[in-house]
Amino acid sequence: MKSCLVVDDSKVIRKVARHILEGLDFSVSEAADGREALDSCIASTPDVVLLDWNMPVMSGMDFLRALRETTLQHRPKVVFCTTENGMAHIRAAIEAGADEYVMKPFDRETLESKLQIVGVA
Repeated sequence: MKSCLVVDDSKVIRKVARHILEGLDFSVSEAADGREALDSCIASTPDVVLLDWNMPVMSGMDFLRALRETTLQHRPKVVFCTTENGMAHIRAAIEAGADEYVMKPFDRETLESKLQIVGVA
């Protein structure tokens, strides 16, 4: 079974994402900020991280940079999931190492297609 870490400071978004992902046969874990997510990835690396941009403690971009500096054997795919839709944000996320980008609000079809693009669905 594929695993996904949902990283978002919104409990509602985490719940919606969990519902969709479990319907796609993913095992799902959650983190409320980038620091918690980084600790979770180091403890048990997921196949994919669904990552919010704006969070307290550690932002999505800071998490992504920190993740790329770890010595993990397996690098999870990272899909940014955010309301930030400017081309500059998208380019910055991809340049920082994100594999794909999905806009909030998202639905099952959109999320599933993004997961297929990065090769985990």
